[in-house]
Amino acid sequence: MDYLIGAASSVTEDGTNMEGKTQDASSTAPKQLTAAQKQLLKRQQELEYWKRHSKQIRSRNLITGLTIGAFVVGLFSYTILSVRQERIMDEIDDEAKIFVVKGPRTGANS
Repeated sequence: MDYLIGAASSVTEDGTNMEGKTQDASSTAPKQLTAAQKQLLKRQQELEYWKRHSKQIRSRNLITGLTIGAFVVGLFSYTILSVRQERIMDEIDDEAKIFVVKGPRTGANS
């Protein structure tokens, strides 16, 4: 009988026990969720995650896109510059070939 008195004393006047739970809520075990409910809960959590982090993800994507774009423009510019220098080098090589064929300029053959 003493155990009944101890159990009754832990319940307050408003019907809750010392932990703040009602007796009905604390006495029932949590129900197992069905697969559909688990899936719905997971989808809701994912949606909340994307809502909270969408601004941060968008800014990261923007930075990544600008970085890749800058790399592509730089690579393209470098390639065009290299081709121009090759043309200039080809012109210089052609002039050098002409001078080699003509021979050196001296006072005797000018």
